[in-house]
Amino acid sequence: MRETAWWDPSRHADRRPLLLARNRIQTAIRTWLTDREFIEVDPACLQTSPGNEAHLHAFGTTMIGNDGQPHPMYLHTSPEFAMKKLLAAGETRIFALTHVWRNRERGARHSPEFTMLEWYRTHTPYTALMDDCVALMRLAASTTHVAEFFHNGARCDPFAQAERLSVADAFTRYAGIDLLACLGADGAPDLAQLRTRAQAIGFAFAADDTWSDLFSKLLVHLVEPHLGHGRPTLLDRYPAVEAALAQRCNDDPRVSERFELYACGVELANGFGELTDPAEQRQRFEAEMTEKQRIYGETYPIDEDFLHALEIMPDACGIALGFDRLVALATHAPRIDDIIWTPVATC
Repeated sequence: MRETAWWDPSRHADRRPLLLARNRIQTAIRTWLTDREFIEVDPACLQTSPGNEAHLHAFGTTMIGNDGQPHPMYLHTSPEFAMKKLLAAGETRIFALTHVWRNRERGARHSPEFTMLEWYRTHTPYTALMDDCVALMRLAASTTHVAEFFHNGARCDPFAQAERLSVADAFTRYAGIDLLACLGADGAPDLAQLRTRAQAIGFAFAADDTWSDLFSKLLVHLVEPHLGHGRPTLLDRYPAVEAALAQRCNDDPRVSERFELYACGVELANGFGELTDPAEQRQRFEAEMTEKQRIYGETYPIDEDFLHALEIMPDACGIALGFDRLVALATHAPRIDDIIWTPVATC
């Protein structure tokens, strides 16, 4: 039986209170950021590169130049490159609430077109972003007058003290794996060690899984489901190999200044102490694209202007928050499409 279309008057009547709540949350967030001297920017969505992470998939298009020749272009998967160029230009506190596009993503928590809230601070430790995103999560809950978030049977009190947990400690606690023992002193991944430890706990994996493949499977199946239960979780200090755009931690080069915010097992935000070394960034991008070619048989171009901008970009931290996911939790909506004004058609 075909599902009633989102534009059917009866279904819209059910969705409308959630959509109006979305607008209230959006207004509250904009006010919160501008009150703290953040400037809202409007980055172009059409870019020469959509990003260079192996497992992000973009929507491509063609721009016809004044010379009549075709030029490959992409809808951005994040406004990150454009916003960091603004930091290089001299901006110090900026945010964008903008649509982004990611292909091969569809489900209760995924839409191929969705809204991302992204903001940056210069000359500020990345831990400041932890306070920001927890405050915005609480702001959303206050705006809709909910005391708890619910998702798939899990509960989370957004007003409770957030738990800060390193990825290594999370793997020890929930997977029984010493993750740091699976990394070299310089952060190089040791696949043999990770395989041995996964086998010891009876975790199945494919023969051709890379270190990153196996890490992701362990994270998704054994760790993430436990995060953000009862209170929010800040999952911190990702392995450097899993943080292509973050700088390494000063006290341990095996891990990086990257964290994610979770509530009810749902990832809400992904923050970084930003990498500003263009040479290292190029190497990481090239490694990511080599992996993308191996797995998916395609690559995306590297934004050379972005690498040049890194040469003059100041120290900064930045974060991306899935606005639609936050709204869904704050309105108790079961699906992300319930709080998007005009959902993308299902293929």
